Amino acid sequence: MVGVDEVGRGCLAGPILVVAARQIGPLPDGLCDSKLMTRKQREKMFNKLAPHKNLGGAVGNRIAKRQVFVSGLSISCQFGEGWVKAVEIDKLGLAKALRLGIKRALKNLNAQISEEIIMDGKVNYIPRKFKNASCLVDADNLVPIVSAASIYAKVTRDRFMTKLAKKHPYYKFENHVGYGTAEHLKAIDSFGIIKFVHRTSYAPVSKLINQPG
Repeated sequence: MVGVDEVGRGCLAGPILVVAARQIGPLPDGLCDSKLMTRKQREKMFNKLAPHKNLGGAVGNRIAKRQVFVSGLSISCQFGEGWVKAVEIDKLGLAKALRLGIKRALKNLNAQISEEIIMDGKVNYIPRKFKNASCLVDADNLVPIVSAASIYAKVTRDRFMTKLAKKHPYYKFENHVGYGTAEHLKAIDSFGIIKFVHRTSYAPVSKLINQPG
């Protein structure tokens, strides 16, 4: 079974990340919706789900692809990432951007047409060629492999936004990871938008950049 979830659809800045997860070994206990976990809990679970990520680079990728117990690391899942940039979201709109992210995630996972795929949510954005695909509200809390995708997506995107914060320190991305908090809106009002990072098609951003000087 493959589980699919996304993170970042409601953010004003940064990408959407869709993750497709396939179970290849025993899943760790305690999986649930990433939104119900603290950052520390998510990081701890992420390290159980994808210990090879801590090795980084080509070494970690090779271990993940072997799908076996390697060098003391037990790999429970394979993951495919589907990143959609802010400029793509602005160009395509949210629904098409989500479809694109899912397509990329499933391609990177090398998902097979015959596999059962479950995604979290009310709308099934999975390409029609996948005949055994369905969506389920709260799947990220009810279906363990979707929970795994949820946690992987959240931790991976949060890490990306934390790195982005070092490049743009005035926006405090490490605190809000791109969501429309008061702190973030104040930064946009004070310093303007970051090209290719902020989603200018989102109303809170467009309102701030188009307001009379």
